Amino acid sequence: MSWLELSVACDPEAVEPVSELLARYGYNGGVAVEQPIVPGADGPEYSYDPSRPVMVRTYLPLDSTAEDARAHIEQGLWLLGMIRPVGALQVRQIAEEDWANAWKQYYAVQRIGTRTVVVPSWLEYAPQPDDIVLRLDPGMAFGTGLHPTTQLCMIELEQYVTPGAAVLDLGCGSGILAIAAARMGAGSVLALDTDPIAVEATRANAARNDVAAIITVAEGSLGRGATFGHWLNPVPATAREEAPAHARQPSLLPIAPSPDSPLQFDLIVANIIARVLAAVAPDFVAALRPGGVLISSGIIADREPEVVAAYAAAGLDPIARRQEGDWVALVHRKAK
Repeated sequence: MSWLELSVACDPEAVEPVSELLARYGYNGGVAVEQPIVPGADGPEYSYDPSRPVMVRTYLPLDSTAEDARAHIEQGLWLLGMIRPVGALQVRQIAEEDWANAWKQYYAVQRIGTRTVVVPSWLEYAPQPDDIVLRLDPGMAFGTGLHPTTQLCMIELEQYVTPGAAVLDLGCGSGILAIAAARMGAGSVLALDTDPIAVEATRANAARNDVAAIITVAEGSLGRGATFGHWLNPVPATAREEAPAHARQPSLLPIAPSPDSPLQFDLIVANIIARVLAAVAPDFVAALRPGGVLISSGIIADREPEVVAAYAAAGLDPIARRQEGDWVALVHRKAK
């Protein structure tokens, strides 16, 4: 398969809306943001130049939908350009074998929270004492550590993972949060995603971080989540059932607790989207042990009330909230 790389230079204040637009159409919602870097004078330190434009990129599979997606992106960029400086959309075609290298140049070592360090697998890093190092190759799966929602979840994981805990990572993407939980001391982690590419990426990254024995990876969702298909391209279950056999999505695993096969977790982390979080609120409660903790993100601030109301109706108690820009992470607890 060939791919289209779509890139646009924009004002720093426009990075968030441009990223959201590209994520809406880009493969698996993946977006790379290339900040204008000013090298340090005496070493590897660097800073960002806020006076220079930022480059935002995404990738599209070159198929029958590519031209329509490109047209929608160009229209959206034109509208955003009425508000902030946004450059023209640049497009180039790349081959499948060049995919990984196309992404790699936009990632660097990054510290998240107080102890966690995300290191792209192709870079070297000398750990500091007490560092929790995650070596990651995002490939084509969402979850590189660059997105604020991933970082918000990681910060909360540092607070709430306890030794030996049973953890569920719902919407695992590259596996970054599942791996972080395992490296922070979880006894077992179930990593679920509705995208088979994410499942493959999580397995590979778990092996790369020597935690494959702790993490079980499966294609599927939790309870009602299975009716949504892919988080970023939801297809109701009825639509999948009515579609011709050759056009149906692969069946998703509607994993849920049952008397015969209880699934009970001390901690659930779910970095997906607000309407899925709200829909599966009762399933979160059913899957949590008494006193268990739910960390959820992927929530645009405008959609926060929807999630808060669903959690309250399901009986979850709020214990923490964290926000970065327009993105919100919530921490809830099931009553003991």
